[in-house]
Parts: sequence; C-alpha cells; structure tokens
Amino acid sequence: MKSVHIIEESLPAAWEKAVIACWEQGESFPTEYDRDGDPNSRDVSVLIHVTKPFDEPRIHRAFPGGLDDLEKYRSEVLFGVHNHWVDPAAGKWEYTYHERLFEYNVPSIGLFDQIGAIIEKLKAVPYTRRAQAVTWQVWNDMKIDDPACLQRFWFRIADDKLHMNIHMRSNDAFKAAFMNMYAFTELQRVVAAEIGVAPGEYMHIADSFHIYGSYFDDFEGFLKCVSSRSAEDRVYDTIVGLPFFIEGCDTLLGEDDMPADKKALVEKRKAELLAS
Repeated sequence: MKSVHIIEESLPAAWEKAVIACWEQGESFPTEYDRDGDPNSRDVSVLIHVTKPFDEPRIHRAFPGGLDDLEKYRSEVLFGVHNHWVDPAAGKWEYTYHERLFEYNVPSIGLFDQIGAIIEKLKAVPYTRRAQAVTWQVWNDMKIDDPACLQRFWFRIADDKLHMNIHMRSNDAFKAAFMNMYAFTELQRVVAAEIGVAPGEYMHIADSFHIYGSYFDDFEGFLKCVSSRSAEDRVYDTIVGLPFFIEGCDTLLGEDDMPADKKALVEKRKAELLAS
C-alpha cells in the first residue's frame, strides 16, 4: 500500500495535489461498488496537511459539484438538515455525520452531543489530547451497505489556535474529498469560535484515498482542465460563491419535510450570507 504526504497552504491547492498524486501513484484495487467492466480504482493512503485552510482562495473551480451543493453539504454536516431522513427500516439513510457527531445514541444514556462535549473539555483543559469525536459503530457498520467513511475528529489547541485532524476510513478522492474538506473546516471554524480561539491548521487523513474506475473518463477531463488553466484560474475566493450559497439555502428552505428548528438554522445562515 502506497502513501502520500501533502503539505500546502490552501485548501484547493492541497486537494488538487492529493488527487493528482492518487492518480499518478495509486495502486490498483477492486471495490465493493464496482459494476461489470469497471476498471480497478487507484488507491493510496494519504495525509493532507493544510497549513492555512481559512485563507482565500478556499474553493477549487474544478471540484465535481455545484457551489449550491457545497452549501447544502455544509448544512448537512453543521446543522443536520437531513437527519430526519435517517430511517434504515424504511430503506432510507442509515445515518448522517451530524447525527453521529451531535446526536450520538448511546445505550443507557440516550442522545449525546460529542462536539458539545469537546468544546467544554477544551475550555476546561486547553492542552488536552482527549478532544475527539467518533462516528464508527462497529456493531452496525460492518453489516450495512454504505458504512460511515468519516471515522473521527481530533482537536488540539496550540498557539491560541484550534487545530483539527480528521480521519477517513475511505474517501472518494475526486468526487467527495473537496466537499468533505470544505465542510469539515467550516465545522472547525464554528468550534473554534465557541471556544474563543482562532481556527488553525487542518490535517485530512484517509486510509483509502481513491479514484473509482468508473470515474476515469471524468478525471481525464479534470486533468486537462488543470493543465490548461493557470493556478489563479483554478480557484475561487469564497465571496464568488455567495449567490450560489444563497441558492443552496433557498433549495433547502423549499423542502416541505424539513423540521422547523433546522429551517431556522438555514434561515439564519442565509441572513448571514446576505449580510456579508
């Protein structure tokens, strides 16, 4: 198994360098999602260290998704806007990251807010090494079709900044990793604000950082885009995405089944975007 270590200042540069390294250095592995005729995936273990993840630019132009999708995913991770879709018995979602991070169902205890507990721990003991939240449920996730990729968050305060490591069991390098990195750093920013420190560096660790064989044609297009544009023309400042982020909020607010408390969070987020 090969490994890749990426160190970059910005989020989009780190993601771009990591996915290209996966393409160029990744080993060949079949996956449990392959269809007949799909090539093997390319796969490496990766540590992506972003030293200034909150500096602009924060968005890569060529990530496979819309900027409105980026906002909707942020709302899923930070607010749990689709937690009500979790209903395995009805054939719906098995879990959400927000549910397991903020509403962890612990036997004999009930719902437990891991992120809230981390904030209180870091306020009380800023030098602690115990500030982590986990998502993997070994009694459940070994059996389901789409188990949690995100495994844990780990936080540390140093130099009056909140640094964060996240650990992925499995990470779709091309079609998911940038959205993961963006949303997770947004959560890092929120936790830092709750503690009263600045957000710091970000490390993204993935045991299996892979490009699926079924995506190879799309990825060739990404490589052509990257090679034909300057570094400055491959990224966006966050402000460029504001109209699309607002559109993402409007899409969420148009969902009739969203609980009122979640809609209130999205409405507050929209108001902040309009005022920025």
